[in-house]
Amino acid sequence: MSFLRQYVPLVIAFVMGVVFALQYYVPHPASERLLTTVNDWLIVVWGFSMVLGLASLIGSHWGKLKRKAPGWGYSLVVFVGIFGTLAVGIASRGKMFEEEGLVLTALGWVYENILVPLQGTVFSLLAFFIASAAFRTFRVRNLEAGFLLAAAALVMLGHVPLGEYIWDNLLGFLPPKADEVMGWIMNVPNMAAKRGILLGVALGVIATSLKIIFGIERAYMGEGG
Repeated sequence: MSFLRQYVPLVIAFVMGVVFALQYYVPHPASERLLTTVNDWLIVVWGFSMVLGLASLIGSHWGKLKRKAPGWGYSLVVFVGIFGTLAVGIASRGKMFEEEGLVLTALGWVYENILVPLQGTVFSLLAFFIASAAFRTFRVRNLEAGFLLAAAALVMLGHVPLGEYIWDNLLGFLPPKADEVMGWIMNVPNMAAKRGILLGVALGVIATSLKIIFGIERAYMGEGG
C-alpha cells in the first residue's frame, strides 16, 4: 500500500507530463483526439471534485451549527443559499421566462437579482480598502515613490471625465491630452514592467512543472518536499 501511495502518483505525473508536453508539438489527428479525450475526462473529474467540495463545505458548516460556534449564523446563510437555490432550480424544471428584455431560467433570475447585487456590494466595500492601501502606498518617501505617485495621478486623470476637464483647463496649452498621456504610461513603461513579470511567472511555471514531472515537488501528495 505504501508503494502505491508513494510511487504510482509519481509515475502518473511523469507519464502525463511528458506525453502532453510532446502532444503540444505534434499536430497529428491522433494527438488532437488524445487531448480531446483527456479534456473530457477532466470535466468528469471536475464534476466529482465539485461534489467532494460541496460535501466538505456542508460538513464544515453543519459542525459549526451543531456546536453553535461563533459566527454560526453565517453557516445558516450558507445552507439557505445552497438548498434554496437547489430548490428553485428543481421546481422551475428549466422553464424560461422574460424579464426586462432578458430570457432567463429561474436560476438565471437568482443569479441576476441576488448574486450580482451581492457581488457589487462586496466590490464597493473593497473600494474603501483599495483607497486606504493607495493612500499608504503613494506617500512620497523617496524619488521612486514620487514617480509612482505622479504616474498614478496622470492615469487617474486620463480615466475620468473630471480629470480631462482639469487637464484641459490647467494644462490645455500642452500638446498631449490627458488620455494620450495615460495611454503612453499604460502602453510603454507599464507594459515593459508587466512583460518582465509575465516572463518571470512563465519561467516559474516551467520550473515548477519540471519539478512535478521529475518527482522533486511532491506537495500534491501531501508531502512537504
